[in-house]
Amino acid sequence: MSLHRQSPPPNGRAGVADRVDRLTGGRLRAGVRWILGQALPHTVIIRAGRRGDLHGRLFAASNDGRLPVLLEAYDALRAEGPLYRGKYAYVTVDHATLKEVLTNTDLHAGVDVGGAGGPLARLQAWGEAAAPLGPITPPSLLVTEPPDHTRYRKLVSRVFTVRAVNELRGRTEQLADELLDALVAEGAEEDPVDLVERYCALLPVTVIAEILGVPVEERHQVLEFGTEAAPSLDLGLGWRQFRRVEGALHQFDAWLERHIARVQREPGDNLLSRMVTARVDGRGLDPVELKSTAGLVLAAGFETTVNLLGNGIALLHEHPDQLALVQEQPDLWANAVDEVLRLDPPVLLTGRMAAKDTTVAGVRLGRGAVVTAALAGANRDPQVFEDPHRFDVTRANAADHVSFSAGRHYCLGAALARMEGEIGLRRLFARYPRLRLVDGARRRSTRILRGYEQLPAVLEG
Repeated sequence: MSLHRQSPPPNGRAGVADRVDRLTGGRLRAGVRWILGQALPHTVIIRAGRRGDLHGRLFAASNDGRLPVLLEAYDALRAEGPLYRGKYAYVTVDHATLKEVLTNTDLHAGVDVGGAGGPLARLQAWGEAAAPLGPITPPSLLVTEPPDHTRYRKLVSRVFTVRAVNELRGRTEQLADELLDALVAEGAEEDPVDLVERYCALLPVTVIAEILGVPVEERHQVLEFGTEAAPSLDLGLGWRQFRRVEGALHQFDAWLERHIARVQREPGDNLLSRMVTARVDGRGLDPVELKSTAGLVLAAGFETTVNLLGNGIALLHEHPDQLALVQEQPDLWANAVDEVLRLDPPVLLTGRMAAKDTTVAGVRLGRGAVVTAALAGANRDPQVFEDPHRFDVTRANAADHVSFSAGRHYCLGAALARMEGEIGLRRLFARYPRLRLVDGARRRSTRILRGYEQLPAVLEG
């Protein structure tokens, strides 16, 4: 959830607070953002979980990250019915109910407390007014609603159509082969290599960087920005990590401004050049909208695909019978990618807030009610997926997962992610069919994004 930034400061004390904030280099506002947006909600939700609240238990399980802990939380919620009412939020792991939540136009992805009453709401709005642009701050596509959301999406959607993605297939195959060739040239076949660092991250970041016209020499910066800023989606960051994340977002913002200015001076055949001049109903993106949209496309274009590739490698390694099936029947690779997305999705959950009174699964939700949609839980709904915990690359309805969300916020880059996942996994295992993962695999510490930070392997042909 996020706050709109054009909000009034706290009544009566604005001048003093602003002066103190300036004297402390913005630390006062940052402290307000951290306390009210991170520390306080984290504390109360965790405390509720310890007292039996299943929303709090799910939150703690997401912090923990271990699959058995997550599955226990999903099962406990499923046993309570399609929509569980927690102390601070409703939660669903029911596939049908989750899709109803994501397609309900009364439930919004962003939260506007600018007009809300109460001193805490005004204080939080004051703090958020100085927040850096990020994936969950307006005008990001993730937290805007129509008509703005519709306009932003139209301006960038053409490059992500199935036809446009198919045109990128050949280049993606070439890049995958070049990365694998580089591993051979550097002797990576002799010693363990971290597949996340040397392959899973580099393939999608190179593809999206080319789409957005990022110079080759600056792509490592983009990768670093994405890695450092990824926890911005999470709730419950410590103060130091919060400051590091905001610092990374500020640096990314400054880099984006320079990159956009360069593209405006020297436009090329890339998405960003088209975004700069594109118009919908005679209106284009203003400077802030352009930065926000370009930044989201760039970061989302590789962050989740890194997770998809790493999770897929691990699952196929753990299930050699399934790997053998796709190697014997290459037509199964696309379905295998959907099964990876279903069983170990790159994004665990998302949230919505009721903009007005509405109904979900027959339950009346009042304005301001928060709903947590556990994507990973719905992907294991036994009412939809037979034997839901089994990894099965031949599963007929694997593509019915909700890992790309649904409704108006359905992932813009879904076709691109599927294509990169298919090519990335197929090319890797074609080159190294006896690839072995070794000790040292480590999951990312992020709570919303789920993937591997390190995935060491011995490459055997």
